[in-house]
Amino acid sequence: MRTIIITILLTLSFCSKSLIAQGSLYPMENYVGGGIGYSPMFITLDSIPGASLLKKAGLDPKNFSSPFIVQGGEAFTHIAGRWRIGGYAGIGAMRISTVPEVMLYVNRDTEDGYQKPSGVSTNTQDTSIVYLGEFSPTIESKFSFALGAVSVEYVLPVFRDVEIATGAMFGLGTINLSLDQHSGTARWGGVFDNLYGEFIDSTLYYQVDSVGAFGNIQTGGLVSDPLASQFTTIGGTFFNFQPYIAIKWQIMDRMGLRISMGFNKGTIGAGKWYLNDRVPISDSPESVFQGIAIRTMLYFGL
Repeated sequence: MRTIIITILLTLSFCSKSLIAQGSLYPMENYVGGGIGYSPMFITLDSIPGASLLKKAGLDPKNFSSPFIVQGGEAFTHIAGRWRIGGYAGIGAMRISTVPEVMLYVNRDTEDGYQKPSGVSTNTQDTSIVYLGEFSPTIESKFSFALGAVSVEYVLPVFRDVEIATGAMFGLGTINLSLDQHSGTARWGGVFDNLYGEFIDSTLYYQVDSVGAFGNIQTGGLVSDPLASQFTTIGGTFFNFQPYIAIKWQIMDRMGLRISMGFNKGTIGAGKWYLNDRVPISDSPESVFQGIAIRTMLYFGL
């Protein structure tokens, strides 16, 4: 038995040295190197934060493409032993839009908005007709995501040109969800017209029906003109965390391929959403940006 064990150990030792000499197995000593390259990320999102609000505008959030694609770049370098650090930066966006059918109606009761007729009497009959003009509104929404992060990982060599790494990527991410509603044709001369009145000598002149009731006019709110176009955006910043496992293959002396798979998660706290990047939305709920994430990287380096 002792002779068999010694024979097996000697055989394994000889094979290992032979494979290392041929470049098949990765040598066990410490190593250095790094790389940089293009690294798109594909995220299968559970849901898009804030997208449920788009239903009131006539859009279906299910029409957003999946997976969500983030275009980015990545770099890595060894720091000590088999520990490696890296950095990632990426941005992605997707859009949905619709041109709805428009119905014109007359409000026949005291309730706001359109109510479907509930009977056949003249007081409750439907008075709506189809709009046949060429200025139907176009409704568009854009969802965008940006991320800047660092990564820390531990490398497990398999062969000389193949290795497996496990680690985590963490950093700051931002989300923006915009809604653009417009009709007609935009004209260059009117894109920045004031919505409330006319500016003369740095003073805004606001038109009213009568200047007799000064108290009501001076303390009441100003009403804007009807808008031909309106753009609204909501967004928030969050801490992003993504544990992952990666495999790296050195295809050539100075070029390789790296694929990683993990779970990406970021949370925007309650009250942390902003309207048009500056006005806090105090009653906004907590929102989660999460899903399985796959990154592919074509890098140049060791």
